[in-house]
Amino acid sequence: MIARRTWVGVGLVAATLAGGVAFVGMRSVGAVAPPESLDLRGGLVYVDGSGRVRQEGRVGPACQRVDVAAGTMVCLRTTALPEQSEVVVSDAAGEKVRLTEWGTPSRARVSPSGRLVTWTVFRAGDSYLGGVGTFSTTAGIYDLASRSHYGSLEDFSLVLEGQPHDADDANYWGVTFARDDVTFYATLRTGESTWLVKGDLRTRTLESLRRNVECPSLAPDGTRIAYKHRTGDRWRLHVLDLASGADVPLADPAHLDDQPQWLDDRTVAYGRDKAVYSVPADGSGAPVLVRADASSPAVPR
Repeated sequence: MIARRTWVGVGLVAATLAGGVAFVGMRSVGAVAPPESLDLRGGLVYVDGSGRVRQEGRVGPACQRVDVAAGTMVCLRTTALPEQSEVVVSDAAGEKVRLTEWGTPSRARVSPSGRLVTWTVFRAGDSYLGGVGTFSTTAGIYDLASRSHYGSLEDFSLVLEGQPHDADDANYWGVTFARDDVTFYATLRTGESTWLVKGDLRTRTLESLRRNVECPSLAPDGTRIAYKHRTGDRWRLHVLDLASGADVPLADPAHLDDQPQWLDDRTVAYGRDKAVYSVPADGSGAPVLVRADASSPAVPR
């Protein structure tokens, strides 16, 4: 099994600073390379079948995963080097930060304020599905306002079912942010179980909340999480009420592997079978095709 991954990767050399962690391989740049004609304040954004970001006739950069919030866009994509990804963060004025990371793209998100970005990459090694010799995952968070890099979530302190947990097999993925720019949720796999965990950036701590919750996505109102529920070798979308614990399977029973995205407080979008669909968040209705030949839906707010 792979031990804790403390951001020692392709071109990344850590140096401790008062404001966080700085890396060789990270660039902070000025107003260059704007995201072309994208409107970062409105209109569905997605990745088309050719790997380009699109938005109602507008064309953006090449990305595998994209997200947009409060005028900030994160683009997670591969580089020319094998097993390397880059995280490119832009606003309407242009590119602001570029991070290089060892691994292949998996998930990306922006916090509702546009201040925080997160990404998950696959790495060769132990598998979050439980096998050996396939993949592990690494999730990182970057603060655009303070220029703080929080490194890998494996370096946070974890409390699992009320007890400190320090196993080397911990894998994290699929981060989603609350509106306070402090609280976040993610998936943890350790042993034979997956967990929804709640994180705190100030204390760099994580605590387990519920088993069998993968790729969480927090609703705009902050009260519910859309996620993948695993049964056997299949995943189905569910919505979990954080206060009551009520859990609702959504109306699309098809197997999927995606981190869902809320279109609004009533509707969840997701990628399946090379297309983006939406479904009501209360379990009613039926799936609706939003965009063919598309993935990674995002809604600028």
